[in-house]
Order: sequence, then C-alpha cells, then structure tokens
Amino acid sequence: MSRPKLTAWKEYARVESRRPGYQMIPLRDDNPTTLTPFVTVGLIVLNCLIFFYQISLGPAAEQFVLSLAAIPADLFDVTRVGNPAVPPWLTVVTSMFLHANILHLGGNMLYLWVFGNNIEDVMGHGRFVLFYLLVGAMAAFSHALTDPLSTVPMIGASGAISGVLGAYVLLFPLVRVQVLIPIGIFPYLVHVSAVLVLGLWIVVQVLNGIFGLGGVEGGVAWFAHVGGFLAGILLIKLFARPQSVRAG
Repeated sequence: MSRPKLTAWKEYARVESRRPGYQMIPLRDDNPTTLTPFVTVGLIVLNCLIFFYQISLGPAAEQFVLSLAAIPADLFDVTRVGNPAVPPWLTVVTSMFLHANILHLGGNMLYLWVFGNNIEDVMGHGRFVLFYLLVGAMAAFSHALTDPLSTVPMIGASGAISGVLGAYVLLFPLVRVQVLIPIGIFPYLVHVSAVLVLGLWIVVQVLNGIFGLGGVEGGVAWFAHVGGFLAGILLIKLFARPQSVRAG
C-alpha cells in the first residue's frame, strides 16, 4: 500500500490533543518526595525541546513526525505505510516524544509534572526511566491491537503518562490533589482524592474507547491510555523499591 496523502501532520496524528468530556485539571498534589525528580524534569524538558524542534521544521515537520510515529500496520508488518527513520518496533518509543500541538504537549506535561515525581520517588531514577518507556510501549501496542490494519500514525506521551497514573492511584489513592474545574467561565479550585481524579479519568478513557471503537473519533488513542494505565498498575510493585512504598 502506498503512503497516504497527508496535507499536515496535525491531521493524521491519532493523539490526545484535547480531553473531551473531562474537565477536572490537576494542578498539584499533597504528596512530598524525598528525591529530586531529575528524570521527571528531564522528560518534560526533552519533550518540549523535541516539540519546538519539530515545529521549527515547518512543512518538513510532517515527514519528521511520520518517520517516528507508531503506525499499527507497520508494527504488525501488514504493510509499510511511512518511511520510518528507525525500525518499526522502536517507533513505540520514539512516538511518545512527539506531540500534535502546544495543548497536547502542555496537557501531557502537566500530568507528568503532578504525578511523575512521586512515582520516580518510589522507584529511583533508573527504574523510573525503564518503567516509563516500558508502559509507554505497552500502551502503544494496546492501541495497535485494537486496529492492527490501521495506517493512522499515533504520537504522544499520554500512553506512558497513563502508566504513571495507574501506578499512582494504586500507591496513593487517598492523597489529596488540587484540581481546577472550569464551570462556564469561572474556574474553581478544589481538593479531592487521587482515586477520584484518576478513577474518573480512566472511566472516561474506557467509555470513550468502547463507544468510539478504540479512538476513531476525536483523534484520541483511548485504548493506549487504558493499556498504559493497566500496565502501570501491574508493574508498579515490580519496579518500586520496597523501602520507598508509602501508602497514600
């Protein structure tokens, strides 16, 4: 199959460029850490640098994104759609450092900033890097399995961050999180438990995935979020340092 005609990379990225139906925005948590979150900050900086390089390419950004995006049909060797700069299996990693627009980037980095430092704290820096990449890859494959013939590229860090959220809600369900809830034009700040914030978030992902047939509508890879979240729950106890696990 020939490469699809693409008019702009923003049009074909199956990503979470917005959060439809979910308006509880976390700002901070009441969960102190003992380690400086070098990896969390480093991931945020790296994602931002790659994004600004990406948009600096102008029209060439389309080819840059396509060459590093995860495409289900390529992953399962059904057909070669793009012209990957790396082996197709490696695009499950490279794709998580690309973003569709500033809102997509900002939303993902906000979630990583609020929740990532505590997961890094219980794992240590090295384990957290491996955990982040592994749950991100598992998230990408979760999405690809829902439509292995798809030639729609997937980009974004939200699958890996979903793994962080799954780990967080298992370890710290009762930690209070400050969230912003926009009601009309008025923003309200409230403190709620992590299990409520993240529980509602994953319910939204599951429902949209089921009724949207895996993310066909809205440009969102819903099942990447679900797969990443479950991967985080399953793997957190394996990666956490026993002496660092604190009940929330």
